[in-house]
Amino acid sequence: MTTSPLKFAVVGLGHIGKRHAEMVRRQEGCELVAGCDLRPPEELDIADDFAFFSNIQAMLTAHPEVDVVCICTPNGCHAEQALLALEHNHHVVVEKPMALSRRDGEAVLFKALAVGKQVFCVMQNRYSPPSIWLKEMVDSGILGRIHMVQVNCFWNRDDRYYGKIPWKGTLDLDGGTLFTQFSHFIDILYWLFGDIHSIQSRFADFAHADNTDFEDSGLVTFDFVKGGMGTLQFSTAVALSNFESSLTIVAEKGTIKVGGQYMNEVEYCHVEGYTMPELPPSNPANDYGHYKGSAANHGYVFENVLDTLRGEGSISTNGLEGLKVVDIIERIYAASDRGLKTRG
Repeated sequence: MTTSPLKFAVVGLGHIGKRHAEMVRRQEGCELVAGCDLRPPEELDIADDFAFFSNIQAMLTAHPEVDVVCICTPNGCHAEQALLALEHNHHVVVEKPMALSRRDGEAVLFKALAVGKQVFCVMQNRYSPPSIWLKEMVDSGILGRIHMVQVNCFWNRDDRYYGKIPWKGTLDLDGGTLFTQFSHFIDILYWLFGDIHSIQSRFADFAHADNTDFEDSGLVTFDFVKGGMGTLQFSTAVALSNFESSLTIVAEKGTIKVGGQYMNEVEYCHVEGYTMPELPPSNPANDYGHYKGSAANHGYVFENVLDTLRGEGSISTNGLEGLKVVDIIERIYAASDRGLKTRG
């Protein structure tokens, strides 16, 4: 029996939207039907193998046969557009973050439950071999009690990043450094260790006074609900290029550090009675020319969408998990004065 392909539409055809469109084209069993963006096709430099629209409502009305809508617009648009797609009875793949507030994320989740549709949150760092290995190590209990966890995210985001696209750096559409740059690592933290409490935060803006509305650096301490304590240090004020994304675990029976620029390599593993296996190579970071992002694992996301909707697997990052990332970031920001400012 031949299975009909899943039909996709992409909202927002910038860097990430183009990546989604390409992943749909590559994935057997998927078909790209439509896309929309406020900018004209000639400005976007996109292929002409799908119906193009400049309005999401017009696209959804014209193509009720679409199964899945990918939301790849500025962060502040994600929740509103996800709700619109759900109201038209489509499954949703939403780029991180799923919303810029817990309230808006909850609205998306409630609507999905009401209409019986799935919300797939894009957290592709979970698919990197070191992340999969970390999950196995923590869940197996081989580390014993978790004492301390340290996450460091030190990246470069200068005028080459903020100067090209007007919405980046704005509070209403970007949301902040943790939402745009480092929500993948908040997701890994939650995925591995669960929720946090007793949060204390400090923020500073060292290098972005003229091109963002918010902090570029922060120090965060917290306790895990399951036990143990942690720290998060982050900055986009690193000169010249990205430096490090790392996670260190100090536990009852050993110590682990996964590092590299994108948490893509195991740097240290000394665990009682354990021999470190050879892991598959990690995919390279997404390369946007003047800057690099997280791991190029979007293909696995679309494999999971296809498997889930065909009943051959389960969703890897669901709407509730996406909501928890938003909730944790919101609480981190609420724990201290962010020193928000007006540029100019």
